[in-house]
Amino acid sequence: MNKGIFITIEGGEGAGKSTLIELLSNKMHQRGKSVMTTREPGGILIAEQIRSVILDRQHIAMDARTEALLYAAARRQHLVEKVLPALEQGQIVICDRFVDSSLAYQGHARGLGMEEVWAINQFAIQELMPDLTIYMDVSPEVGLTRIAQASEREINRLDLEKHSFHEKVREGYQLLLKQYPDRIVLVNAEKSADLVFNDVLAAIEERFAGFFATDVKL
Repeated sequence: MNKGIFITIEGGEGAGKSTLIELLSNKMHQRGKSVMTTREPGGILIAEQIRSVILDRQHIAMDARTEALLYAAARRQHLVEKVLPALEQGQIVICDRFVDSSLAYQGHARGLGMEEVWAINQFAIQELMPDLTIYMDVSPEVGLTRIAQASEREINRLDLEKHSFHEKVREGYQLLLKQYPDRIVLVNAEKSADLVFNDVLAAIEERFAGFFATDVKL
């Protein structure tokens, strides 16, 4: 079967990833694309249970290495159970977060080292990397304010980290942008949702020429 396309959406807290993914999914369905959306950690039962442990506000004693290993474990199960089968069927997979999140959050912000966290995740992903990663850049001030104003969003353990932690996360993503310029595209997520969406559509069209043409089949 033809390999599908793997697109990941990255960004700090409050970047608007969920809104963007919904808009992208709707757009692609309108154009007749076979699309599956999912998230990390989560997407399937085992990974969702791991997610509940990682993000539980009561688990403030969690060691940074434990956190990194839990993310990698959830990622592995999610891949083999949901992402890889969809890609093998030729689907477009849009995932809210992937390995870049671990590199930025645990590798850089937690101070574990990006190379160390990358080693853990190489074991988990077996060389599978996204075809395109959209990094939604937002300052911690803007992102955390959005979260505080979003009554439908539950505050999790990472949301409660100090401002300096979120600044470190952003720094981590900036380092990844420099390291993987051919894969990661930066989008200013402080714009309105419509403008962000248009920027992302342009990035996808640039990467996959003719992607939104109705007569193109992937």
